[in-house]
Amino acid sequence: MKKIIECVPNFSEGNDLGIIKEITNAIESIQGINLLDVDPGKATNRTVVTFVGEPEQVIEAAFCGIKKAAELIDMSCHSGEHPRFGATDVCPFVPVANVSMEEVVEYARKLAEKVGKELGIPVFCYEFAAFKEERKSLANCRSGEYEALKERISSEYWKPDFGTNDWNEQVAKSGATAIGARNFLVAYNINLNTTSTRRANAIAFDIREAGRVKREGDSISGKILTNKNGEPVRIPGTLKKTRAIGWYIKEYGIAQISINLTDITVTSVHAAFDEVCEKARLRGIRVTGSELVGLIPLKAMLDAGKYFLKKQQRSSGISDAEIIKIAIKSLGLDELSSFDPKKKIIEFVIEGNNDSKLVDQTLAQFAEETASESPAPGGGSISAYVGALGSALGTMVANLSAHKRGWDDRWEEFSDWAEKGKYYNSSLLNCVDEDTDAFNQIMAAFGLPKTTEEEKIERKIAIQSATKNAIEVPLKVMQLAHDSLQVMMAMAESGNPNSVSDAGVGALCARTAVEGAYLNVKINAAGFDDKKYLIKTLNKAGSLAGSAKEKEKLILEIVHGKIGD
Repeated sequence: MKKIIECVPNFSEGNDLGIIKEITNAIESIQGINLLDVDPGKATNRTVVTFVGEPEQVIEAAFCGIKKAAELIDMSCHSGEHPRFGATDVCPFVPVANVSMEEVVEYARKLAEKVGKELGIPVFCYEFAAFKEERKSLANCRSGEYEALKERISSEYWKPDFGTNDWNEQVAKSGATAIGARNFLVAYNINLNTTSTRRANAIAFDIREAGRVKREGDSISGKILTNKNGEPVRIPGTLKKTRAIGWYIKEYGIAQISINLTDITVTSVHAAFDEVCEKARLRGIRVTGSELVGLIPLKAMLDAGKYFLKKQQRSSGISDAEIIKIAIKSLGLDELSSFDPKKKIIEFVIEGNNDSKLVDQTLAQFAEETASESPAPGGGSISAYVGALGSALGTMVANLSAHKRGWDDRWEEFSDWAEKGKYYNSSLLNCVDEDTDAFNQIMAAFGLPKTTEEEKIERKIAIQSATKNAIEVPLKVMQLAHDSLQVMMAMAESGNPNSVSDAGVGALCARTAVEGAYLNVKINAAGFDDKKYLIKTLNKAGSLAGSAKEKEKLILEIVHGKIGD
């Protein structure tokens, strides 16, 4: 399994697209790097770049980007709305797949050392990569911004972790860079119907974890109160793991709350949006929409869509595309510019356009592909697809029931059933391609060379491994299709009576999927040598087939009882 990490460098240039392109070209020059997003901001004069790859590739690509930015960006001439202290202002590494935070910390520090040694740029390690507690906070590392950098790096306390602490001509041009390791951060701006930065800041102070300093008499102009150690007393904000400031964006002619959600498992995008809406309302201001800077995980968008659907007392057992659409409209993510999920949701960007997947074909294309001379897709993929159609029908009945007039008090009950149906539907759709892939693996194994004794052994091992997978995929289809019958049973018994026939058809499809996959289990089992495994597997498959037959019979009896023989 490949280790995949994400890198999200922020470069202090948001207007000159030529410079931005040269930087991203340098990043993409490293083989294996997938550039996911480039998001320039004119008012902030800052570009957020997102790319992924294997660790060593990411380290090299990040180094190339930092080097090119130092060549092209002069920080002594830079200005923008966003805090900054370097040409490459920040460069965080984020674990994505098969890699721990501890490993990512080591990769980040490796990059930091390389940048410091080879480029002579002062580097501060922050967040999880920090060597000192006070340097975990990016705000602490960047305090005073570029303008304070000369004095800070020459002090013993703020001496960089790597690179020079001399204010030379090169450093005056490049500034410093913060390199770190962090969890997935969502950069999120909320739009207000005001042009006042001060009022936007007041809302930001209301919600951000750091809150605001406490003043005498709670007056804006009152004396700042301190504790016994002489430190300012703070009134904490309402949202944990949240940083926020208010600013005015000339490009849009509005003020925004600029938010960094540093742990969306603690404070989600939709929770931040609703909290800002409430705090803005209390100050006589209205939220008009929002925008995402960079990318967002699919789960965050699905959670937001489900949250708003629940507030509307609507079923969340609908397609991911529809849930995402609800999230976009509810958060107003398309107010300032169009929001394309394929370009903003990280999983979709990584996946890209995969024309080879069967499930992405049209119905006609899938049927034509099945009917062609190629042996795959065959009965296994068709069984999975039929099962997916059956669970889709059960899900449809649940959604119709949740929306039925007069059944408003039961929407949550049917939403839960729709969620279950959607799970079986999605899982079975995945099996459509899995089954064809399993067949192709067997064919590839049989095609391996068998000249030497060693090659013969390797070929046999590969064939047995591929055959076992070709047994387990249809067995999984059997289990999923069998279990999906519970949705059709519930809908036949208590769902919308006008759609009871659809529940019956769903049951017929599920049973067909079980029986079809059973045939594939048995035919593939004939080529497998492990008899103990085969006895256990075939017993399980036979049990599922028998159970599915009984469940289908019960469901159809209910259906016929309601619609008449």
